[in-house]
Amino acid sequence: MTESGTTGIRTVGVLGCGLMGAGIAQVSAAAGYKTLALEVDRAPLDKGLGRIRKMLDDGIEKGKVTKEDRDKTLGNLSGTTSYDDLAACDIVIEAIIENLDEKKKAYAALERVVGAQTIFASNTSSLCVTELAATTTRPDRFTGLHFFNPVPLMKLVEVIRALTTSDETYQRTFAFAQSLGKDPITAPDRPGFIVNRLLVPYLLDAIRAYENGLGTLEDIDKGMKLGCGYPMGPFTLLDFVGLDTTYYIANIMFEEFREPAYAPPPLLKRMVVAGRLGRKSGRGFYQY
Repeated sequence: MTESGTTGIRTVGVLGCGLMGAGIAQVSAAAGYKTLALEVDRAPLDKGLGRIRKMLDDGIEKGKVTKEDRDKTLGNLSGTTSYDDLAACDIVIEAIIENLDEKKKAYAALERVVGAQTIFASNTSSLCVTELAATTTRPDRFTGLHFFNPVPLMKLVEVIRALTTSDETYQRTFAFAQSLGKDPITAPDRPGFIVNRLLVPYLLDAIRAYENGLGTLEDIDKGMKLGCGYPMGPFTLLDFVGLDTTYYIANIMFEEFREPAYAPPPLLKRMVVAGRLGRKSGRGFYQY
């Protein structure tokens, strides 16, 4: 059941149908919104839509999703490779590559077709939301909407206000996140927002501790799981998130704050350069 009466949102666009974009499209469609996912060409679009179908089918097998819910979600969802199809969207969530120039191009293409009141939201995990907003003609209707992976399972969404975000845009975006069944929090427009600001130094410190002989990978992971009740240890989590992603965010945070806690350790850099990126490459701190 959507909260369109509260948010004024009925149609949702998602730019990008990769891991994050597909998850965002799935939860939007599941919440009852007409949802359109856009990709640059058909192959990545079909892959993303296929990922959504598989996740729903897996949910049915596990007894967590009904066939009716699956059919409803897929009925609300469609894919496109044309920006023109997003013309009627009330909100567009951008979930493409973490590159300012690529995001600017996407916003420019989008602004040529959508209405003046359409809200833009970026799923960026590290870029300055105020800077992204400033590249558009609607800085007052621009927010950060940072989902967590895997999107259908993770309850948290960080809602980030740019300096230019209007109260109305912020409130509608926050209510929209709640209507997806999420539990949103308000985060400042600073590198890492809230979660990564606290998480990344912990992960980097775990790498430094390992480099300094604190213990084996397995013992450090087990220590944090069983000693602190974390669902996974730091090295399992690093491999899950992606070592390249962590390295990228750490560099942006270090550039902003110039604090040693945010500086990527030498081992992290070398693993990224060697292509050991974690689960997605088959090898990170562990082999898969």
